[in-house]
Amino acid sequence: DAQPDAPARLTALSARAGTTPHRLLRAFRAVLGLSPRQYRDERRLDRFKIQLKRRKKVSPALYESGYGSTSRVYERAHAQLGMTPATYGRGGAGTHIAFAVVPCALGRLLVAATARGICRISLGDDADALERGLATEFPAATIARDADRLRSWVAEITAHLNGRQPALDLPLDVRATAFQRRVWEALRKIPHGSTRSYSEIARAVGNAKATRAVARACAANPVAIVVPCHRVVREDGDLGGYRWGVERKKALLKQEAASGTSYN
Repeated sequence: DAQPDAPARLTALSARAGTTPHRLLRAFRAVLGLSPRQYRDERRLDRFKIQLKRRKKVSPALYESGYGSTSRVYERAHAQLGMTPATYGRGGAGTHIAFAVVPCALGRLLVAATARGICRISLGDDADALERGLATEFPAATIARDADRLRSWVAEITAHLNGRQPALDLPLDVRATAFQRRVWEALRKIPHGSTRSYSEIARAVGNAKATRAVARACAANPVAIVVPCHRVVREDGDLGGYRWGVERKKALLKQEAASGTSYN
C-alpha cells in the first residue's frame, strides 16, 4: 500500500516477510482470495477511484494512484468501473439512470438501470431511503424515475420474488473487481431452491481458503436477487449476514424452497 507503483514480486515480498514465495502466495489467497499482484492492482484501483472523486481529473488521479500510463486503466475501466474513469470521477456525470420503486413481497424494491443494463437492485422498507442510496452511489448522474422503461424488468423480478419465475437472466451494468466477478458468477449458478456455503463458493472460484473474501464479495453485491447472494449460508447452516436484512434472506430462502423448482 505504501508503494503502489512498485512491482509485486513474490521473491522480494516473501524475503521482506521472512517466508517463502509459495507460503506467502498461499497466505494471500487464503486471507484475501487474491495473489499479491491482484491485491496490488485492486488496491491501486481503489486509490484511483478515491483520487478521481477528489481531483475530478483523470491524469493527476492516475499518477497519484501509481499508474504509469492512461492506457492500462482505460483498458480495464469498462469491466471494473462500469464507465470510463472520467465519468466515474464525476460521480457518474453524463450517465443517465432510470429507476423505479415498487412494493414487493419483501417490502420495497428499487430497480435502477443505465442504457447498458441494471446497475442497482435494493430492498428496504422506505422508498425514500432506497432513492437516497442510489443518489449516493451516483451523485452526479442524471437520475430519473421511469417506471415505464423498467416495467418488464421490474415485472420479472417481482414475479421471481413471488415464486412465479425461478430463472432471471437480465442484463447488468455493475462495477466489480476480478474476484468479485468470479464470485458473483458462481452465485448465479446456484440452483433456485438450493444454497451453498461460503466455503463451497470459495472452492468453486478456485480458492478454497478465501471464505472471508467470498463473504465480502457477497456483501458488496449491488444487484440483489439477480445475483443471488442470499443463497450463500454458513457451513453450519446458519444464515449468516445479508445486506438487506437477515429476515429478508430467511424469507427468500423459504419461498424458494417452497416453490420446489430448480434450474441450472
